[in-house]
Amino acid sequence: MNIGEVSRAIGLPAKTIRYYEDIGLVQPARGANGYRDFNEQDAHKLAFLGRSRSLGFSIDDCRTLLSLYEDRGRASADVKAIAAEHLQRITLKIDELKELKITLEELVTRCHGDDRPDCPILNDLSGHEARPS
Repeated sequence: MNIGEVSRAIGLPAKTIRYYEDIGLVQPARGANGYRDFNEQDAHKLAFLGRSRSLGFSIDDCRTLLSLYEDRGRASADVKAIAAEHLQRITLKIDELKELKITLEELVTRCHGDDRPDCPILNDLSGHEARPS
């Protein structure tokens, strides 16, 4: 398969596929004309990487997961450890986002949103104390 065919088959942009090749995650054969020639195994790896990235795994995590996937002697505990660490990062990010939401809700509520120049949102962003309205 050429890059366009594999791109359509797995739903990844050709640019992403080229990037994965550039960083060594896939190494398709090259035809006599120099064009990439992806086989089914390459397509499967690319689909694996696409799904991994859609779950938010980093490129380094994807590299490790792909290596573990290809290692039939792997311990599932190694895979679980990577996924558990990623889950912990996601949980922390969700907590951070919840705090951001609370802060922004408070600022939006405090702002009158009228034609007055005083704005609690801008005061907060600038680090100044809110002036009484």
